[in-house]
This record gives sequence, C-alpha cells and structure tokens, in this order.
Amino acid sequence: MGDWNLLGSILEEVHIHSTIVGKIWLTILFIFRMLVLGVAAEDVWDDEQSEFICNTEQPGCSNICYDKAFPISLIRYWVLQIIFVSSPSLVYMAHALYRLRALEKERQKRKAHLRAQLEDLEPVLEEHRRVERELRKLEEQKKVNKAPLRGSLLRTYVLHILTRSVVEVGFMIGQYLLYGFHMSPLYKCTRPPCPNTVDCFVSRPTEKTIFMVFMHSIAAVSLFLNILEIAHLAILNVAHDILSALLYKIQSLLCTLLQHSMIPLSIHMYAGTSCKCCT
Repeated sequence: MGDWNLLGSILEEVHIHSTIVGKIWLTILFIFRMLVLGVAAEDVWDDEQSEFICNTEQPGCSNICYDKAFPISLIRYWVLQIIFVSSPSLVYMAHALYRLRALEKERQKRKAHLRAQLEDLEPVLEEHRRVERELRKLEEQKKVNKAPLRGSLLRTYVLHILTRSVVEVGFMIGQYLLYGFHMSPLYKCTRPPCPNTVDCFVSRPTEKTIFMVFMHSIAAVSLFLNILEIAHLAILNVAHDILSALLYKIQSLLCTLLQHSMIPLSIHMYAGTSCKCCT
C-alpha cells in the first residue's frame, strides 16, 4: 500500500479548522482506518491470490474463479474508500485557507488605515488615543490560524459533511453487495473454462471476516459522527440565534428606557456607548 504521509499532512490542516466532533472523526480516520489498514489488514490479504487454490488443473480456471470471487481486492477498495471519503474535507480546507488569507488581508488593511488616521489626528485629542489603543491591540494580536465558522464557510463545512456521508453510505452498500459480512472458506465456481463445478478455497477466511466486520463498524461509527456533527452545528446556530435575539430585545428595552428617562443618568451615561439605537 502507498504512503499515507501526504494525505495525513493535508488532513492535519483540516483538523485545525474542524469542530470537536470533526476532530474525533479525523482521529478515527487516522487510527482505526489508515493505521489499521497499513499495519494489520494488508498482511491478511497478501496471499489473497497465491493461496486461492482450486481443485482443478484446467488452465485459466483458477484465475477466472478468483476474478469472480474477488472482483476487487478489499484492501484496494478500502484505500479508495478512505480517499473518496477524505476528498470533501480537502475542498473545505481550501475554502477555509482562502477565508483565512482574506481575514489577514483585512487585518493588515485595518492597521494601515489606523496608522494613516494617527498621522492626521492631534496627539492631545481623545480620538487619537482611541485609535492608538486600537492599533496597539491589532499589532499585539497573534496571527489568526483558524477562520471563524460562519457564513459561506459554515455552509461549505455542512456541505462537505453531507457529501462525505453520502460517499460513506455508498461504499458501505458497495462492500455489502460485493462480499456481505462474511468471507466463506469455500467458493464454488462454475465459470468456463472450468470443466464442471470447481471447489476453490479462500485463505484466512476467519481473519478476513473479522476485518470486514471491523471496517464496516468503523464506517458506521464515522457515519454516526457525521450525523452528530450536523446536529451539533444546528444546535449551536439555534442557540446563537436565540441569544442574539434575546440580547437585541434587552438592548432595545434599555434604549427605550433611556429615551424616556426612566432610569438614572449614571446608567444612561454607562449604556450610551454601547446602545447604538440611542444615538
């Protein structure tokens, strides 16, 4: 099997821009799929064709029967599954990096604008001190390494979860249709050029069955995490909307009270800086 280093390094970048559930999904992908596939599962299928023995000496019969019994090697099938399931994450990562660069550009532009403002303002003015504080805050701020998950980036994130869920389901159904959940030790072949029904024997059928069930289980867990992550994002967004609406109502009520002079002047002065509707 090929080297996973490139895909692994790319998915590490995706890890930075994921939610907590997305990080768990990536951990399962790394440990229970890529690592297990590379360290253990590959050895079980090493003798897949060489140890597929049929009780006939008819030329070509064994090859034809093997092709029928194993239309695609499960190792290669699982490698394809990992690649296709990971691909939507690469699209999301590209969008996240684009947004990250845009945010950094905006930050640099804001710093340049504040510097220009400082040059035009008198040092004794309160506005000068305010701009100076804001500029110092921007300069002390560390470089952003994660784009906020909202707007178009949030839509891309949800879309990439839905896409990989559909791909996951497709591969699970494909594996079930090809091999089911059990690897039989005996395969009866009737394809030409075999002279009659030929008995063929599969090597390590129990080990192969265990790995088939294991990979199916991991795929099911990954699918569950995808559903959980969408629910997690939905709950967070609903909570954010409710909180925003509540804060807006509180601010509106406060502004109404201020405008009608129903609360002390000291509170009016305190709230006036943050209550935009009062100005």
